[in-house]
Amino acid sequence: MRTGKTAAVGAASAENAAARCGGPGRDAEKSFEKDYNVEIIRVISCIMVIVIHVTNYYCRAWDSVPEEEYLFSLILDTAARVSVPCFFMISGAFLLALQDTVKDYGNRLKRFLPVLIVWSAVYYFYNRFCFGMSYDLREVFSTPVEKHLWYLYAMIPVYLVLPFLQMIFRNMDRRWEKIFLIVTGGAAVLTYLLARADERVYYDLPLVGDRVYTFYVFAGYFLYRYRDRIKIGQKTLAAVFVFCAALTAGITWYVTKADGVHCEIVLQYGNPLIMLMSAAFFLFILRLRGGKITLPARRKRWIDLFSRCSFGIYLIHIMFLTAYKKMFLPQDLSAWIAVPAVTIGLAAVSFLCVLILRKCGIGRKIT
Repeated sequence: MRTGKTAAVGAASAENAAARCGGPGRDAEKSFEKDYNVEIIRVISCIMVIVIHVTNYYCRAWDSVPEEEYLFSLILDTAARVSVPCFFMISGAFLLALQDTVKDYGNRLKRFLPVLIVWSAVYYFYNRFCFGMSYDLREVFSTPVEKHLWYLYAMIPVYLVLPFLQMIFRNMDRRWEKIFLIVTGGAAVLTYLLARADERVYYDLPLVGDRVYTFYVFAGYFLYRYRDRIKIGQKTLAAVFVFCAALTAGITWYVTKADGVHCEIVLQYGNPLIMLMSAAFFLFILRLRGGKITLPARRKRWIDLFSRCSFGIYLIHIMFLTAYKKMFLPQDLSAWIAVPAVTIGLAAVSFLCVLILRKCGIGRKIT
């Protein structure tokens, strides 16, 4: 019997932290000692998501902007790709250590689904009436109303099978956990490589499917639980991150120049290089200051506040980015100035809007 799993995290901290990561329920504050290494990963990842969406605007206009601006945007875009995997890994680090009851299972789904419904409606009307962008509502189950809402679609299957995954992990020792991680990681890599050759396996691996996101949930659990036992130094982790990011950006640049159109295939989250650099980044931050970062009280309050708003920031920032794209073409402003300025501006405006929304109960439930 492995009773140390849940005790290592604590049911209260796991539920609260996991809710802040990717779902509603963050208004139900509970008393626990926060892991600020994880909170810092969450804050950095939230900002990095905005960086991805801003730099994409310039990368996709590679033939309309100077090459050095394209490369600057591409490097930032590539480095920021660790953000989404980190969100999934934070979920795995906390959620897989829980022992959900049937009531917990139902409550989590009931809290999560309204977020998807409300924000799909918000973007449907916003895009249609503000910018004349059409969307066929009959496609709502297969295509998000706004592209970045794919994350919500990806989390629903995870939540649906979560209690069963928890039961599986409760009955595995460390050796089986390692084997499970290797098998699921191998399946994710194989799926990605076959897709690049316009092929796919005849049957997807159960519990993983044809996407890499469930693997990141498993990886987050494993890295968090065994962060002190993994015999890889911090310098090595930093080197892995830099090497994978540089190689990914280099391949993307080469293929882009060869094909004459910005290549996004190498930047997909199933790319083994992205998987490695994400795991390296996650573990590196987890182990900073011996795995227990201490911060002044004032800084803690700001991190706590931004962390509580991070999910809402993710959901709302595209509204302002879409407006920006309607006003400025990539060539209108230099990427050297626009990328950092727009990223900071979107983060600040989105943060303020979420703070206002969270003043009321409904706002807290959807952010």
